[in-house]
Amino acid sequence: MAVLSLVEVRNLTIERGGRRIFRDISFAAATGQVLTLEGPNGAGKSSALRVLAGFLPQAAGDIRMQMTAGYDVIDAEERGKLIGWVGHNDGVKAQLSVLENARFFAALYGARVDVMEVLNHVGLKRLIDLPAQYLSAGQRKRLGLARLILSDRPLWLLDEPLSSLDAAGRRLAAELIGEHCDNGGIAIVATHETLGLDATRFFLGTA
Repeated sequence: MAVLSLVEVRNLTIERGGRRIFRDISFAAATGQVLTLEGPNGAGKSSALRVLAGFLPQAAGDIRMQMTAGYDVIDAEERGKLIGWVGHNDGVKAQLSVLENARFFAALYGARVDVMEVLNHVGLKRLIDLPAQYLSAGQRKRLGLARLILSDRPLWLLDEPLSSLDAAGRRLAAELIGEHCDNGGIAIVATHETLGLDATRFFLGTA
């Protein structure tokens, strides 16, 4: 997978609603690395991920993705094509079954993996015919993790991926993140909780 060798954030400043969330932060993550963004509520962990994903503009600073082919990606729209996202909004379509959701995601991303194998991996194989509206919060999170796998993107951005999951689900999420990075991906995770992985920790404080 190693098409992305480095994600670098330099002197990033974010403002929302006229309020400065943080200013002049810098961090980087390389191929195979898990980077956790940690800090108190309001420190800007989610905002930092959303800016990386291109969902929000930054007030100042640069975001650079260095490709293994030797060129850089700076444009936010182009960055988005390299990113798999799991946030508080799971993107699940309530009226579709688990299998229909997974097939939709697979078609959207042009996935080259077996959909049933992915659903089995995240523990949803026995629920494939259940409409997603009847899934528990933890089961919806598992379906979001399946979407992440099906995206086949080199950079995973995860906002509190352990929330709503039981102990087995938390182990699964950590395992998937580890597998992704072992296969040449990069993961940047906003979290209040320990992932149980070898990760570089970056702490955000309030501005």
